[in-house]
Amino acid sequence: MDRFEAMEIFTRVVEANSFSKVSELLDLPRAKVSRTIQALEEHVGVRLLNRSTRQVSVTEDGALFYERCVRILAEVVDAESSLSSKRDNPTGMIRVDTSGTLARVLLLPALGDFYQKYPGIEVRLGLADRNIDLIQDGVDCVIRMGALEESSLVARRIGDSRIVTCASPAYLERYGVPETLDDLDQHRAVNYVSARSGRTFPFEYEVDGESVKVQMKSVLAVNDGNVYIGAGVQGYGIIQPSRFMVAELIQQGALREILTSYRCPSTPLSILYAHRRNLSSRLRAFADWFSELVQRNPDLRLPTHG
Repeated sequence: MDRFEAMEIFTRVVEANSFSKVSELLDLPRAKVSRTIQALEEHVGVRLLNRSTRQVSVTEDGALFYERCVRILAEVVDAESSLSSKRDNPTGMIRVDTSGTLARVLLLPALGDFYQKYPGIEVRLGLADRNIDLIQDGVDCVIRMGALEESSLVARRIGDSRIVTCASPAYLERYGVPETLDDLDQHRAVNYVSARSGRTFPFEYEVDGESVKVQMKSVLAVNDGNVYIGAGVQGYGIIQPSRFMVAELIQQGALREILTSYRCPSTPLSILYAHRRNLSSRLRAFADWFSELVQRNPDLRLPTHG
């Protein structure tokens, strides 16, 4: 039994929950896939998969073994990628976790350019937007907006997101346009609730060098960025999103910037890894490409000094 081949087949079966799909994917006879898994189970001495006539599921031991297999196979690919030809043309899979809004607005529209530069890299996107264990969850990097909590992760700040206050034309026609922060007492917001902490975020401004937080009244609170912006467009209240997320909507007239004489604090955009020294060539290629993408966006780029 070729153990590396067996581990590759096993991880694919776990991810597909199917012998038949893996057989088609790897162009192998289904019987060979089944025999390989059986031989692997005999070799390690535990059942790795539960089989039924309808589906295949991983056992508790199998789930632990799967995580180890993923890391071992990744190390093999990284070792091969250390060769000069592989560094120039990195291959393999990277697992990236981010928010659905970041993926929809920023990442997905530009991925075609990434694949054109790096056709050998497969990106697997996770949209959990929660605190995760990169090692336990098998994730290579995390892209996050906002202040970062203390952790053992290595954080690379790649952007500063400009924040704006805006509302739909229909809302402003009905309730009027606030001119000062005091005017917000007569208005309502769509409040944003953190999916990770459950905390409601206040509106925030910088006045005379001091941070001023305004807790708005609302009839609607959400914990998803896409829904938050959609609720603003629908006229449920004033919102305070990152400008890059609503730039097209502002240009189209679906949203209108207000309180433009007040500055809002920017929000950091970061990419996080487990260990900088262990970055694979494919992950380094993705991180550098994404950082360049961010710097090309006027609502995200880091300020230059000097």
